[in-house]
Parts: sequence; structure tokens; C-alpha cells
Amino acid sequence: MPTYVFSTAKDLTAEQRAKLVESVTSIHHAEAKAPRFLVQVIFYKVETGSLFRGGEAASVDDIWVRADIRSGRTKEQKANILHRIMRETSDILQISRESVWVYISDIPAENIAELGAILPQPGGEEKWLETLPGALREKLLSAS
Repeated sequence: MPTYVFSTAKDLTAEQRAKLVESVTSIHHAEAKAPRFLVQVIFYKVETGSLFRGGEAASVDDIWVRADIRSGRTKEQKANILHRIMRETSDILQISRESVWVYISDIPAENIAELGAILPQPGGEEKWLETLPGALREKLLSAS
């Protein structure tokens, strides 16, 4: 479920994207205690001059990261996710932390359907996984 969306006018290389995917997947797994196979990452390349801050065009280095996650995480968990994404994204892209904008949006688990089932509350993933068809369950577990 957690979906991390990166939006930027900066041209990201395949290597940078791969590093960002690994970064947010590891961060979410470690901080939110969710299985890696649930983490999704999307990249949006936007046209230069189509991102604005304070009524002025944003820098080409600016990057926005929106994280839609299941509600139920503590303030500390979310703060750790925010700080780690800012730090690791700026390191990977070699930009300032001030250029990394991160937003976390909480969504109740009962409002999310994926893989043919409504998602469980955080911590209920193992039991939920058992309800999935065997082939899908094996595929997800092998990807972790």
C-alpha cells in the first residue's frame, strides 16, 4: 500500500531511480514495520516551469515526495520517515535537503483495496497474507 510518488522537473537516471526505490522501500520497511512487497514507487517527470512555489517557478533541483500510507503509525515513525527521505533523497540526487519536500498522508486501511483484498490494519499483514491465493502469496513472499 504505501505509495511514494516523486515529482520533479529534474532528469533522473535509471540508477538514481533504482537507488530512490531501494531507499524508500527500506525506509518504509524499517520505520513503519510493513512488508517490503507492499511498497510502491512512482516517478513523475514534469515539464520545467510547471512546478511553482510562492508564485514563482521552482528550481529544477526541487523534488516533491508524496507518501500515502496506512494510518496507525506513530508521530515518531512518521518523523523518522520524513527525515530519512529528505536526507537519503538529497544524498542520492546530490541536492540540498531544502530542495526535498516530503508529505505523508494517512489513509485508513479499510479505505484501501489492493491485490484483490482490503488491506489490514498495520501489524495485521501476516494474517492478511494468509487470505490471499497461494500463487499470489508465494509471489509476494519471494519478492521480499
